[in-house]
Amino acid sequence: MSVIDLFDLERAEWSFDDIHNELGVSRSTLYRYLKTLTDSGFLTSLPGRGYTLGPRVIELNYQIMMTDPLIHVARPMMKELVNGRSGVSLLCRRYKQKVLCVHQEAATNQFLTRFERGKARPLLQGAASLAILAHFPVYQLTKLYQAQAEEFKTAGLGSSLAEVRHSLKQIRQLGWIHTEGQVTAGVTGIAAPIFDSKSDVIGSLSLTLPETGITAPHLEQIGERVLFCARIITNSLN
Repeated sequence: MSVIDLFDLERAEWSFDDIHNELGVSRSTLYRYLKTLTDSGFLTSLPGRGYTLGPRVIELNYQIMMTDPLIHVARPMMKELVNGRSGVSLLCRRYKQKVLCVHQEAATNQFLTRFERGKARPLLQGAASLAILAHFPVYQLTKLYQAQAEEFKTAGLGSSLAEVRHSLKQIRQLGWIHTEGQVTAGVTGIAAPIFDSKSDVIGSLSLTLPETGITAPHLEQIGERVLFCARIITNSLN
């Protein structure tokens, strides 16, 4: 898995020697790893260029789209959210210290969201991320804050751990959160969390609208609707 983790948008091709230098395993061990990964389709070898991710990754992506329980139960709610609105609904999963968009339903061509399926975003940017971050256990939040204190301050969440915890508590009490232009300029994002059977946050449901400055009553109406749909998804998973 450490071999596969090397491949990202910044570097999609790796030579044998570069992988060897990066991981520091023996050459014989790496040959064995690469043969296993290419034989199973997770990597493809291109003569003269090196290794890239293989077709098995694409196959698994299709299987996830067709069989993932979260996507299955969320899709009708997402279509409901964008019905009659010029917006985009996003379903996101928590993934390590990131938030990953796993599905999207759109009812507009007025704008293109930068939060596309398969694209990871930091936890401190955008409503879809903050709705998840607000429900982090204290010890995980503390660890994250210790590593990214300046990023928390830049995000407007507070200049101390106590201030950050207070900001996130306000999000939890409201149940939903909105942001303007944090991921895509000129749009408003409204999001609510999704939980598993143990009440651990696993993702978020959001609606992105191609406007800013939405009036408070209208924003509250939309926020409550997003929260209602997110709760239906949570209940359907449990």
